[in-house]
Amino acid sequence: MGFFSLAVILFWIKTYIGYQSEFSLGVEGIMQQFILLINPIATTIILLSIALYFKSSKKAYIALVVVYALMSILFFSNILYYREFSDFLSVSTILGAGNVSGGLGASTFALLHTTDFLYLIDIILLIALLASKKVMIDNRPFKKRYAFAATIVGFTLFAANLTLAESDRPQLLARTFDRNYIVKYLGLNFFTAYDGYQTAQANQVKANADESDIEGVMNYIDEHFTEANPEMFGIAEDRNVIYLHLESFQQFLIDYQLETETGESLEVTPFINSIYHDNDTQSFSNFFHQVGQGKTSDSEMLLENSLFGLSQGGAFTQVGESNTFQSASQILGSEKNYTSAMFHGNVGSFWNRDNTYKSMGIDYFFDDEYYSFTEENTLEYGMKDKIFFKESVQYLEQLPQPFYSKFITVSNHFPYPLDEANVDFPAATTGDSTIDNYFVTAHYLDQAIEEFFAYLKDAGLYDNSIIVLYGDHYGISNSRNETLAPLLDKDPETWSSYDNAMLQKVPYMIHIPGTGNGKINTQYGGQVDSLPTLLHLLGVETKDNILLGTDLFSENHDQTVAFRDGNFVSPKYTVDGSSIYDTETGELIEDPAEEVLAEVEQLREDVSTQLSLSDSILTSDLLRFYTPEGMITTDPADYDYRDQLARMKAINEGSGTEATSIYSQNGNQSTVDLYNTNAPELLQDSSGVVDETQPAETENPAETELTE
Repeated sequence: MGFFSLAVILFWIKTYIGYQSEFSLGVEGIMQQFILLINPIATTIILLSIALYFKSSKKAYIALVVVYALMSILFFSNILYYREFSDFLSVSTILGAGNVSGGLGASTFALLHTTDFLYLIDIILLIALLASKKVMIDNRPFKKRYAFAATIVGFTLFAANLTLAESDRPQLLARTFDRNYIVKYLGLNFFTAYDGYQTAQANQVKANADESDIEGVMNYIDEHFTEANPEMFGIAEDRNVIYLHLESFQQFLIDYQLETETGESLEVTPFINSIYHDNDTQSFSNFFHQVGQGKTSDSEMLLENSLFGLSQGGAFTQVGESNTFQSASQILGSEKNYTSAMFHGNVGSFWNRDNTYKSMGIDYFFDDEYYSFTEENTLEYGMKDKIFFKESVQYLEQLPQPFYSKFITVSNHFPYPLDEANVDFPAATTGDSTIDNYFVTAHYLDQAIEEFFAYLKDAGLYDNSIIVLYGDHYGISNSRNETLAPLLDKDPETWSSYDNAMLQKVPYMIHIPGTGNGKINTQYGGQVDSLPTLLHLLGVETKDNILLGTDLFSENHDQTVAFRDGNFVSPKYTVDGSSIYDTETGELIEDPAEEVLAEVEQLREDVSTQLSLSDSILTSDLLRFYTPEGMITTDPADYDYRDQLARMKAINEGSGTEATSIYSQNGNQSTVDLYNTNAPELLQDSSGVVDETQPAETENPAETELTE
């Protein structure tokens, strides 16, 4: 029992230190501080008491250390996860880790601190005590009452903890919209167990859903639908769609000039800036990402389906393979006979894309198997952007037109590494390497986008396309925003949750060559609004489609932007938990009038409704109960992402003079040679580049490195 007590005390101290130094739990007042202090004790005693039930003394000691080690691993994993995501590990995220493992090694290493060994030293101490044989008692008589007593003490303490928590935060477990509250009041171990229980419940919900459950969704769609702006409807009809996914790209980078140590100001992304201000571009200055734990994959769920990611874990990994979708690819394929293709220079299983894309009816998916991976031309999350775009055009030129496509870039990805040969822009000097290198990799991405635009023009694809550039999520997490603040002419001392909210703005640009009616739009919107906006521009009516967003150009567009955690931004109010800010001024409304509270409460209910309906659609797979008229249903089993180049060529040859690919229209001559890049990897050793008129070798030399 002495060894047991020592383990409880060590884990209690370690956890409390971690709470205070690693997590931003929003602890206020003496009561919350006291609850935070005691909340690790109960679950620690309960879990460690498992070891007391072993009759064998040796097995009891070993079991105690194993349980202690597992608790420590969970705790430290949450620390690393929180440093990047400002959130805690859900059970769904843990179970889906295999689908997001590609390239996580280096980014995890970048999250480590030199003092992290302190979170593991207690395990070494306990093992050392056992090894010394000064603690082990081989013939200890088994006393079941000690085990029962320890367990009962643990549950009694938890009951007291829960009572205190409920007195300070009523309906704590009934309103679990913020994980911070659960951890702050009841502890990390309880959060993990409770999250596991909720996950199991969600699985049961899907099994019990029936056709009547779609009625609430349909009522919302009928009430929420907004008519298209007649001046914008159909202005890009029958054009190719090219999405350019700007990895981790935040709005503040637009027009940003970084001041060097010598006082010189350098434009970070000059080409993207030029597109933002172009006469053919509809740009949005108040557009927000709305992702949750699924991050990049959540942004895809939003843009492809006008649905949010899940409140816990990633939708792609949890429901992507099994659910029914009505995606952009399926709608455009049904309505306008579009061919769809996704391009991503990473392993196809990353975020379960290879399975989810089939469920979304995406015709082609070019992943790492179609690119020439070498140590020189890849980073931890896949192929460097310049080489990725260049190697993609051999497939793009074969796509039948009109096509719907997306290119997922990766070079501007945390922790923002870039080899010396590709660096031609200075880093910032904040002392935080993540922030400093962010500008370097963003500049590299800008150059890659410029090269791709030049190819589109030279190949004859540019004039007949609509090109959408969007940021998928934040690049600098909230935990680093105060360090970033001086670069944005902000005072770290006065930095607030309002400033955090404003930094969730990401670029959204719709470039339609030849229209000449471009401008910078100031209406508020988010990624959930992208699909209805795009479909209306392409001349597709959406009244019968289940889309939770509204057309950004519509006169009645809903400008309230929901964040995945339930907070929101509107033109009038920015709300973070109980804090209400004036969106225009950024000032905290410290004593809001009843009228303000009523307005905010209505907005909060609207946001809650939108998020809960999205969750219901995904967790219960409700789209299986409704098919819009004219929608062609697809079967994931019909999609095969092998030998795709050969299949596209066969389609073009079989179509004869009616073939619509740019390759066919160019007299069956490849356009690959029109692509110009200054990528040093290609300039230095052209002999190592694959013949881009042929499929890339399927053997991937970097696969092992990428998936570690």
